[in-house]
Amino acid sequence: MSFTTRFAPSPTGPLHLGHAFSAMLAHDMARAARGQFLLRIEDIDQSRARPEWEAQIYDDLHWLGLRWPDPVMRQSDRLPRYRTALERLAALGLTYPCRCRRGDIEAAAGAPQEGVPQFGPDGRIYPGTCRARPMAETGPEDVIRLNMEKATAGLPPLAFTETGPDHDGLQRLDRRQLIEAVGDIVLVRRHMGSSYHLSVVVDDADQGITHVVRGRDLFEATQIHVLLQHLLDLPTPVYHHHRLIRDASGKRLAKRDDARAIAKYRAEGVTPKEIRQMVGLG
Repeated sequence: MSFTTRFAPSPTGPLHLGHAFSAMLAHDMARAARGQFLLRIEDIDQSRARPEWEAQIYDDLHWLGLRWPDPVMRQSDRLPRYRTALERLAALGLTYPCRCRRGDIEAAAGAPQEGVPQFGPDGRIYPGTCRARPMAETGPEDVIRLNMEKATAGLPPLAFTETGPDHDGLQRLDRRQLIEAVGDIVLVRRHMGSSYHLSVVVDDADQGITHVVRGRDLFEATQIHVLLQHLLDLPTPVYHHHRLIRDASGKRLAKRDDARAIAKYRAEGVTPKEIRQMVGLG
């Protein structure tokens, strides 16, 4: 299968230098391999997604010199596909509804215990308050969680190939790590129809993604995605977790960093070549 990668931004704010680096790196890697670069719009959070930000994504990426085939996949069009994936996990007895709010989870977590992880790649590690609830009780205000203990029972040896600068080589999953340091992840968020973890593995499989290029801040989440790929009988791509673009103080850029927005640089007369030089791709 030919090299196929993607850039998958959310239309919830302006693209900044970190986005530009990730998109251009993926585009460069696809061209070098004579493969394909795809664009995907991750807009399942319709409360924050805005059409004007989506339009700006296309405009900024075209200005940077990136090209991709149409039509562009948009997650908001794919809720039935995510529902099918969830139903498969539910049929395996691996899911449960959870009514806990953030404050409930914080209160249930109690005082931190030395040596016990408190946070994982899905945020605060869930204490399991609702784990005994059946799916038949699911209400409109519930999230749906994966029972990690059940999901990893009898787990065969799983691994993924990493080509990034920090973890090059074969990376093996550890069941105890998944249970204790990841926990019962959210598969469907309130009023969204899916979550990042569920939608990204389904989308990557449906688009035939062979190589995932993304920031090193998502490295720990990859074990979740490889597990879900196994449970849903989906292929596991090769992963490349690249360095992050940071500000002068060393802080990772976020969408609130409008001062580093691509549109602002464009308005100031900066060229795409200069953007490449700024992020170390010149």
